Amino acid sequence: MGLKALIFDVDGTLAETEELHRQAFNETFAAHGLDWHWSAADYRQLLRTTGGKERMARHREQVGAGPDDAQIAALHKAKTARYVALVASGAAPLLPGVADLIARAQAAGLRLAIATTTTRANVAALITASFGRPMEEIFEVIAAGDEVAQKKPAPDVYLRALDLLGLPPEACLAFEDSRAGLASAQAAGLRVVLTPSAYTTGDDFSAADYLCIDLTPAATAGVPNLP
Repeated sequence: MGLKALIFDVDGTLAETEELHRQAFNETFAAHGLDWHWSAADYRQLLRTTGGKERMARHREQVGAGPDDAQIAALHKAKTARYVALVASGAAPLLPGVADLIARAQAAGLRLAIATTTTRANVAALITASFGRPMEEIFEVIAAGDEVAQKKPAPDVYLRALDLLGLPPEACLAFEDSRAGLASAQAAGLRVVLTPSAYTTGDDFSAADYLCIDLTPAATAGVPNLP
């Protein structure tokens, strides 16, 4: 079976959003009187834990104190609202080659999907800000982290995307920027195009099927069947 669909991660793959996430977390902590502040080095380590609520719980474990699970859920909701506002302001442009690849894929009749650990609200904000259109007009399938039992590196979110597409993994190609995402996609049987992001540069991506500096045509020329 030939290539039928492209499945994209969001943070660090479509846009360099992780610094905005870190900013939104820190502003939310401060606004709620919580004496947490995550440096870039802190956040790089915390990104090994997928999911915002899970990341906060991990930090609580590391420091030995902090909000309970219900308070973390409320903080995460406030953080999401702050992040959405930052993205809506245009603070997270698409990475090189992303918009062009999506346009070429659409022109070639390929189906498009999202498989992410972030929330639908975050995805909607980024896609609307980037394309000026609702995410459902760009991506046929949205599989988000809160909709599955386990987040990346578990394969759940990619398996959900494949199920919603009604396609086998060999008919699809995944796009990722992290080791957790790479492991998730490959565990679902997908081939992976890996483009390191600011927070993952220097990590070991030797297991990736295709390692590209970005998603421009020149960088992805070695990926078979990509339009």
